Amino acid sequence: MPKYSLLVPENAKSERLDKFIAENIAQMNRSKLKAGAVSLLVNGKPQKIAYKVRPNDKIDFDWQDNIPSNIAPEEIPLDIIYEDNDVTVVNKAQGMVTHPAAGNWTGTLVNALLFRWGRGQTADLRPGIVHRLDKDTSGVIITARNRQAEEILQKQIRAHSTKKEYILIVTGVPAVKSGIIKTQIVRDSADRKRFKAVTDTSEGKTAVTYYRCFASFGGYSLIRVRLGTGRTHQIRVHMKYLGCPILGDSIYGKHDKIFPDATLMLHARRLTITLPSGETRTFSAPVPIRFKRVLKTLHSL
Repeated sequence: MPKYSLLVPENAKSERLDKFIAENIAQMNRSKLKAGAVSLLVNGKPQKIAYKVRPNDKIDFDWQDNIPSNIAPEEIPLDIIYEDNDVTVVNKAQGMVTHPAAGNWTGTLVNALLFRWGRGQTADLRPGIVHRLDKDTSGVIITARNRQAEEILQKQIRAHSTKKEYILIVTGVPAVKSGIIKTQIVRDSADRKRFKAVTDTSEGKTAVTYYRCFASFGGYSLIRVRLGTGRTHQIRVHMKYLGCPILGDSIYGKHDKIFPDATLMLHARRLTITLPSGETRTFSAPVPIRFKRVLKTLHSL
């Protein structure tokens, strides 16, 4: 695995970290860096690629260099909720990765969409992807079939003007049945794959989650969530912060004795968004079988 070190010159202008690296390492570009960076440190601390470099910053990163030059279409069945000339709305299956990245170069939603749209290979790792769902999160995801649609959808995603509703089964019962969780979300210094919610710092990014518990079954609850922001792992981190980690969450939860084989009980139930045509639509994905099985057991307890 290649390792790189760079020192930002004293006369350097302020620019994004990924742009600086791409300009100073031969045959490296921003897409490759984003896809293959295993660790990215500035002055010994983890940083995101959007960080603005400063004079005398010391940059160290490891890069996984087995990135394919082209992403190929693959004939993978998709559960289509809606489709027109501009968008394809999919009920993403649990276990499917949204777009190619380190360790998942095939079998992704992007590979499946390229085949469905009749496109050939592409060097773009995220064609049509305007937002994402974690691998183990199922449910509604909208994708763009052309560049104009992509810009229109991305603008709404960035402005948080869409409405995203999720359902989840958690371990525990919230002390307050409905409310707002507002924290900063920062990367866990002990494990860079994890994040944590904190309120005693201005670091990280503000995250806002609206939740409502509408059923409890002993030590479990069925919760509906709406997002005010869209941070990585936001719902999972905020449920742990609430004291009610999501059932089946291998990162933020714990082993469950009643449901030892449970997978992540997190499902993107509804998405309201304005289409490129100007029409505002709400798309829904049915409650998945894994939820129905767990709820059936809980009703019988």
